[in-house]
Amino acid sequence: MSDPVLRAPDFDKPFLVTTDASERGVGAVLTQEGPDQEFHPVVFLGKKLSERESNWSVNEKECYAIVYALEKLRPYVWGRRFHLQTKHAALQWLHTTTGNNKTLIRWSLALQDFDFDIQHISGTSNKVADALSHESFPESTG
Repeated sequence: MSDPVLRAPDFDKPFLVTTDASERGVGAVLTQEGPDQEFHPVVFLGKKLSERESNWSVNEKECYAIVYALEKLRPYVWGRRFHLQTKHAALQWLHTTTGNNKTLIRWSLALQDFDFDIQHISGTSNKVADALSHESFPESTG
């Protein structure tokens, strides 16, 4: 018998949220380290971007992937310290952004409810969230 695809959350252990955005969608996976020192999925998330959202900049899409994931994962991560991984290194400035992009500023304020640190992850290491953001949504034909 094989291990289950998803594991039940253990609220005594830290969570790891990994996100990604593509031109067509956003994806995320919530994982936890198991007794075997491997990270196992607890929740998979994916969402197709609207036409308006697909016109956003790379920064906006990557930030939206985080906002979307944390909204959906709030019952798991709110009130707990956790790590957030994304392949877009520029998002490390999210907590301290002072630019004039109102959308990014609003999202940054919304994320202040959470206790997390952002870690850069290379695209080649971000296979699960990358697949959820890219492969789940076929190209539009119209």
